[in-house]
Amino acid sequence: MDKIDLRSDTVTWPTPRMRRAMANASVGDDVYGEDPTVNKLQEMAARRMGMEAGLFVASGTMGNLVAILTHCGRGDEMIIGDISHTFLHEVGSASALGGVHPHTVPVRDDGTIALDDIRAAIRNPSDLHYPPTRLICLENTQGATGGMPLSAEYTRSVVELAREHGLKVHVDGARIFNAAVALGCEAKELVAGVDSVSFCLSKGLCAPVGSVLCGSAEFIERARKIRKMLGGGMRQVGILAAAGIVALEEMTGRLAEDHRRAKMLAEGLATVPGLIVEPERVKTNMVMFSLADDVSLDAYQVAKRLRAYDVLVGPRTERSFRAVTHYWIDDERVEKAVEAFRKVLQ
Repeated sequence: MDKIDLRSDTVTWPTPRMRRAMANASVGDDVYGEDPTVNKLQEMAARRMGMEAGLFVASGTMGNLVAILTHCGRGDEMIIGDISHTFLHEVGSASALGGVHPHTVPVRDDGTIALDDIRAAIRNPSDLHYPPTRLICLENTQGATGGMPLSAEYTRSVVELAREHGLKVHVDGARIFNAAVALGCEAKELVAGVDSVSFCLSKGLCAPVGSVLCGSAEFIERARKIRKMLGGGMRQVGILAAAGIVALEEMTGRLAEDHRRAKMLAEGLATVPGLIVEPERVKTNMVMFSLADDVSLDAYQVAKRLRAYDVLVGPRTERSFRAVTHYWIDDERVEKAVEAFRKVLQ
C-alpha cells in the first residue's frame, strides 16, 4: 500500500485469506437459493445479529433501501435522523424509488435522537392531511457525529416507543461491530428487539463487496423480492460471500486496533498547530477535526497538499475533515500522517 488512505474504511481491500476463499468458493444460483456459500454467510450473519434470517445484498445503501421498502409502502413515512447516512448520502432512494417520505429529526452530538423528538414526529393516524408513520430508522455507529456508538439501552427505549405506536424499527448498522467493540458487548445486544438491521462487510471488515440485511424469516422472504426488484439477484455470488464469511470469522475481533489507532491519530493531530481536535470524542475508528481560524488554507487545499506526502484525507467542509482508520493503517502510517499535516500547516 503506497498511499496512507484515511478517507474512509471503504478503501480497504480483501485480505490474502479472503482472496483464497473467493477463488475456492462453492457456488450455485443464489436466485434459486442454491448458492451454499451465500447461504452459509446469511446464516452466520443472522446468528451474529440474534435474528432468524439474513439476506446478502450488494451494498449498505441497497440493504437500507430493501429494508425501508419492505417495511413501508408508497405514501408511508419514516422518521429518520437529519444527518443520517440514509437521508444524506443514499441519493434519496427511499422517496425516489419507493415513494417513502422522510420525516427528519435532529441527531444529537452523541449520535442519538431524543425520544421526545421521535414521539413528536409520529403522525396522528386519524388526520387525513398526514402520511402514516410506519418506521423509525437509527444509525449505529452514527457516522456524521464521528462514529458514535448507540447503546443497547438507548435502542431498546426506541423500540419500546415504536411498539407503543405500532411502528417498526430499522437500524443502519453499517459499522455495528465497531459499536459492539467500543461498548464491550455483542452486536446482537445492540439490535435486540429491532425489526431489521443491515451491516457492511466492505468497510472495516475488509471484504471487497457487500452487506447483509437481517430480520425475521418472514421479513427476509419479503425483502428477497424487493432485492430482486432492485437488480440484486446476483446468481453465483458465493464468490463474494466467501470474503464475507472470512470477515465475520476474523475481522470483527480486531476492530479494537482500529479504534486505538484512531485515538492515536487524534492525539497526534491535536499537537499540530492549526488543527482543532477533540481526542476524547473518538469512540470508534473515526476522527473529526477542523482548521483553526488563523489557518489561511482551506480543507480542500490542505488535502491536495497532503497528497505530496502520500496521505489521503477527506474534507467534510471547507474547514473540517474526517479521517478513518482501518486494517491497512498501522502505527507507522498514523505517525506519518500526523507529520504530513504538521509539514503542510507549518
